[in-house]
Amino acid sequence: MLQELSHMDRITQLQDEIQQLLTIMANTVGYLTSRANFVQLTASEIPITKQRNPEKYDEPEVFEANKKELVTDLIVKAKQIEYLIQSLPEPEPEEEQEKRLKALDEEMTLANEEYIQAVARSKDLHAQISTVLRLMLEETDSGLAGSAKTR
Repeated sequence: MLQELSHMDRITQLQDEIQQLLTIMANTVGYLTSRANFVQLTASEIPITKQRNPEKYDEPEVFEANKKELVTDLIVKAKQIEYLIQSLPEPEPEEEQEKRLKALDEEMTLANEEYIQAVARSKDLHAQISTVLRLMLEETDSGLAGSAKTR
């Protein structure tokens, strides 16, 4: 059971790391699309028709340094994810899974039968207690009625 929890912790950690990778990717795309300036890619006759204000894009040196940092962040996170994937256990063979699930099903069936018996027993005890209490109340009521007549 403890080993299963450890595996589940790794899976949860893997989910968290993937979520962080997606966040890094989204932030990277956001940065690259918002802080880049329009540049001529080919020596064609098609001119650049749009320019960004200088305060809305980074200088080429800063932009390149930031791109390298973003790539480094992506690579580090991808390697962390790869390490977590490598640390996951090998899948259990289907035959063992089937045996384990059958054993769990039998255990659950037995637990359900015990539960049904316990509920039936509690209903029986409730009925017995209710009967005893009713008899006690009737005796008390008849005793009060008898003492009221003698007065």
